[in-house]
Amino acid sequence: MPHKQAQQWLLLAAWSGIASAVAIPSPTVLPGQVVVPAPIITPAAIQFDATRSYQRRNLISKIESDVGSVLTALGSDIPSYVISGVPNYFQNFPTGSQVQSSLGLSDSDLAAIPTQVLNIPPYGNWTDQGWQIRFHGNVYKMPNLTTSKLNDLANIFLIGTDITSLPDSQQDQARNLTAEIFVVQQSNQNVSFFLEPAPSAGASGQPGGGGGVTPAGGSQNVTFPYETTLEGDFDAFVPILNVTGGGLMAGNETDQIQRLNVYTNGSIMGNATAYLVPPTGLTFISDIDDILRITKIYEPKEGLLNSFARPFVPWMNMPDIYANWSRSLPNGTHFHYLTTTPEQVTRNYMDFIYKTYPGGSFDTRPLNFSDVNATLSIRMFLLQKIFQTYPQRKFVLVADTSNSDVMRDYPTLAHDYPSQVQCIFLRNTSATDSGDKFPYDTSKFQGLNNRSYMFFLEPNDLMNLDIEGGNCLNTSIMQNLTFGIQDEALGFHGSSGGRLQGKATISFVVAVVAAMVLLL
Repeated sequence: MPHKQAQQWLLLAAWSGIASAVAIPSPTVLPGQVVVPAPIITPAAIQFDATRSYQRRNLISKIESDVGSVLTALGSDIPSYVISGVPNYFQNFPTGSQVQSSLGLSDSDLAAIPTQVLNIPPYGNWTDQGWQIRFHGNVYKMPNLTTSKLNDLANIFLIGTDITSLPDSQQDQARNLTAEIFVVQQSNQNVSFFLEPAPSAGASGQPGGGGGVTPAGGSQNVTFPYETTLEGDFDAFVPILNVTGGGLMAGNETDQIQRLNVYTNGSIMGNATAYLVPPTGLTFISDIDDILRITKIYEPKEGLLNSFARPFVPWMNMPDIYANWSRSLPNGTHFHYLTTTPEQVTRNYMDFIYKTYPGGSFDTRPLNFSDVNATLSIRMFLLQKIFQTYPQRKFVLVADTSNSDVMRDYPTLAHDYPSQVQCIFLRNTSATDSGDKFPYDTSKFQGLNNRSYMFFLEPNDLMNLDIEGGNCLNTSIMQNLTFGIQDEALGFHGSSGGRLQGKATISFVVAVVAAMVLLL
């Protein structure tokens, strides 16, 4: 059978499976008002019990195992992690002991290597005891690897691509990123910081700007109260000095964000900017991949090269949209960037953001969230942390439809924190990028105010919205939302709930995945 004809037959089979798989719509019950606890000082470093497993876009309950068997039966070389939506090059990075063993480093060799700190730009909040800052990051040692060794290790990640076939600049980036992955995390370490007023990082609306002011004072030393975890992580809210006349404005007396530079003692790389955010105002929480930059995480080879080797490139004119928000929205507008990329590989992310978008605080995936199940739960963990830290602030959530956790977590937050979620903006990658062939689930948006969220196609769709007033819908952009499984490429808009029942589950998976095998 000719290749094109086979594609048509398989897509027809997919349509047949879809038609027999649609569930009867059922009403969505809105949860009751949730009482948000007042923020408190975190008593210990990160702890998390990853007991729940979530599937790519919640397509069907057994999709990962079903598709895995289908792919095996088809003899396909499409990796099963594509179906789960979590690239395996973002999983199972080597542990410190594995790195030390594989490189043949003795304890004395390791002791001679300088200790470094990844200090992730933190946010601070105002409490009855004054300002506190959520210091978080990682302590590690980076072995000095030869170019030849880095090439060998980089080729492990660049599946199907030889690093030496890339342009010189991309080779250098891939080697640098590989060096950041093959590090030895340092447990049971004490960390301390020096704080001082941060000079202006650029005008509001300019890259690195984002509003905020330089306080008149606030210089001080801070000792982190806990040792690093087994994975070298540290993460806790720590009170800072708020001496009368010391230059820091009280959080209940200003609507401005105050910036402090944070230097990690004993580390030349452990520098960051802390953002002291007042109790009220707007906070934008934004994903990065495929919304602020072009990643194509849904196309394994492209996603890999865009993440490991190629320069980060903004998605269309999205920087202009953020610059306009930074200029036009009130004082105290806070930008927070959240990526579930492992923290070892986020220096490029932070560098890209501060050169392209308004400055702001960051969240990444700590090393103790190491497996797929934890990765698919980490976003909600981090979102709830910041929501509960600022119970009086309004939040604008920005991402794209290719993330199953976003499609679940963003509307869940809007149900659970109805007075805090101001807007949800989602780039519809299925409609804007032919490479995203996976359906997405909109069922959790049912019951929300339909002017509080928007699925958009290009950055300009976000212009001229009354975000401050909570009017987040550009009525010229057709939403075509049916609260179920959707996919613009297939023209499929499922019924409420989006569950696929009985034998239709297997037929749907077989048909769609088989079609993908030929089309990708």
